[in-house]
Amino acid sequence: MTEKIGCQVCQDTGWVVEQTEKGPVARRCKCFDEKQFQLLLRQARIPKRYEDCTLENYEIHHPSQGDALKISKKFVKNFPAQDVGLLYIGPCGVGKTHLAVAVIRELILQKGAYCVFCDFRELIRDIQNSYTPDSEVSETEILAPVFNCEVLVLDELGAKRPTAWVEETIFYIINYRYNQKRMTIFTSNYLDIEEEPDRREQYYKKADETLVDRIGVRLRSRLYEMCKVVNIAGEDYRKMAKQASYRF
Repeated sequence: MTEKIGCQVCQDTGWVVEQTEKGPVARRCKCFDEKQFQLLLRQARIPKRYEDCTLENYEIHHPSQGDALKISKKFVKNFPAQDVGLLYIGPCGVGKTHLAVAVIRELILQKGAYCVFCDFRELIRDIQNSYTPDSEVSETEILAPVFNCEVLVLDELGAKRPTAWVEETIFYIINYRYNQKRMTIFTSNYLDIEEEPDRREQYYKKADETLVDRIGVRLRSRLYEMCKVVNIAGEDYRKMAKQASYRF
């Protein structure tokens, strides 16, 4: 049975030969870039719900969202020359994850960057599960892409209950990337308040919990060295869209 050829231009070799004044020259086929883009997208592990998020389809319903979009575009344009990552902070449904995913999509498409998306809660759970006797993966295998990718998105920072183990684990991860000067993008629903006291001894859920309550003073200080804080306000877009879709 003859294997089907995908690209009729290069016959799936990834190369085409062009005739020039100095003779034949081999160049990369256009399909090669597309295949590389698709490979990097798979490696990025973007959740299916967010796989269509782009900077172009990000909706602006509040002035701060417009500012956040401008900052995101500038981040992509300047990569990898900039020195700091991004920390998107705001309530649910204002597009923090949308922007974070859109940024790494553009970095993959425009710069060929190796990017990885991680949900904070899932990462912590995967690490914990790796300690069980029947686990098929080790902590080292789980953390390898987190440590080594050029740009890491750590979504929902602070969402996991702030035990001492969680704090030490996430500090270990973030500090490693900080020391290696690797770019990290964070999102968090917990608002940040300057000079906020550390109240983590109260482990029950409080309505007024802040970012420092969830991650601690030490880690918050490290984030300020690593990232530009992008505050986003506005109504919960998911709620508005869902309500608008109801028909009676």
